[in-house]
Amino acid sequence: MAIEGPFWRAIAVFRVASLVYAVVLLAQHRGYAEPVLGWLVILVMALWTAGATVAYAAESLRRWPLLSADLAVTLACLLASPYVQGTLQTATGTMPVPATWMAAPVLAWAVRHGRRAGTLAAAVVAAGDIWSRSGADEASVLINETVLLLMAGWLVGHVARLAKQAEERMQRAAEMEAAQRERERLARDIHDSVLQVLALVHRRGRELGGEAGELGRLAGEQEAALRELISIVPPAPSGTTDLRSLLARYGSSSVTVSAPATPLLLPAEAAASVAAAVGAALDNVRAHCGHDARAWVLAEFLDGAVTVTVRDEGPGIPQGRLEQAAADGRMGVARSIRGRMAELGGKVTIVSVPGQGTEVEITLPA
Repeated sequence: MAIEGPFWRAIAVFRVASLVYAVVLLAQHRGYAEPVLGWLVILVMALWTAGATVAYAAESLRRWPLLSADLAVTLACLLASPYVQGTLQTATGTMPVPATWMAAPVLAWAVRHGRRAGTLAAAVVAAGDIWSRSGADEASVLINETVLLLMAGWLVGHVARLAKQAEERMQRAAEMEAAQRERERLARDIHDSVLQVLALVHRRGRELGGEAGELGRLAGEQEAALRELISIVPPAPSGTTDLRSLLARYGSSSVTVSAPATPLLLPAEAAASVAAAVGAALDNVRAHCGHDARAWVLAEFLDGAVTVTVRDEGPGIPQGRLEQAAADGRMGVARSIRGRMAELGGKVTIVSVPGQGTEVEITLPA
């Protein structure tokens, strides 16, 4: 992943800086009884620093063989330290030849495979460090170094994992945005050509009747199917549902569904309830206006709330009809629409004028 690049460059810089620090320590000849052997260890460290820097720069080589070799070389240099220190190993303040250089594989494991791998590598390096200083009376120093190694492995692994997850999410968001733009482009092209022709055939067929009417009906069905196809939306984040995808199912030759280009995200249960309420409203349209009655569904996001409007051009609802239906035990509107929204903290407004149709407005805080 591209996000790993800065991590590997930082580790390369750390290796070089730690190598310089180890050279300075050995050049002082403090605590090293066999400096010649120490310089041989430094040479191995220098060669591996150069090789590892080049190898880790290639993403295809960042695999277990390289990571294992990195850890093995570091342990070899670390375990050679007692022979370099010789009789001076017990001197106060003496450090192993790799000094801080030994933390490099811990960082590499953490960046590549996360917290657990980083912690495991830190434990292995810490065990080697403890063994190499078994003759020294520096228990507190060893404990501090071990804790620091373990913390570094865990923390760097955690940060690297978060960075990778952020990059994956950004990539998915970019792909979804590109797909949405492409869908919108196709929808525009289809709307300007195929859908308009199908709508014209549907309308003219209904006017002419007979075989032309059947042809118009088939054209209307194909128009509805095509509209639903081009309105398919990408999946919503876990735990939420894009209301547009649920409302699109109601689209047909007699029901027009309109929604914004941006997602209308609601908790899954709330989105299902809103869609069910819209379905109940459309059932009422068919029941009281006829199966071929036209209806329009409009979904939008306004002032922090999702609003869905269902409108028809039927005969309207006579004054007092809803109250009388509830009193007679017919709870279609009272329970299926108003009841659902009341449970979610939403509201339902019904406006109906005899002879001019009915409008049901469902509003739910987003």
